[in-house]
Amino acid sequence: MKRVLIVEDQADIRKLIRMTLEFEPYEIHEAANGTDGLQLAVSVQPDLILLDVMMPGELDGLQVCARVRALPALQGTRVVLLTARGQTQDRDAGQEAGADEYLIKPFSPLQLIETIERLMPAA
Repeated sequence: MKRVLIVEDQADIRKLIRMTLEFEPYEIHEAANGTDGLQLAVSVQPDLILLDVMMPGELDGLQVCARVRALPALQGTRVVLLTARGQTQDRDAGQEAGADEYLIKPFSPLQLIETIERLMPAA
């Protein structure tokens, strides 16, 4: 079963994502901030991380993404950045951090599922 880690500081958005993914064959893990998300990523080694860019605390989504990319154990992990900021410089920053995909909030459940399926084809 594929593992998905949701790192999002807003509980309602985490819940919406979890509810969207519950009907798919995924093992879902959640974190409410970047620091917990990075620790969970190391311990769970997810196939995919859905990562909010703007989060309070020590680490924002771009920093978490860059750190995930630097860890050999997580090299195969796909990262989708979730953000309300869709300017070119924001997308460029996401690419520089190593993101595989960039979804602009608000996104539809269908967009989310399609993005995940494109990045993690069924085995």
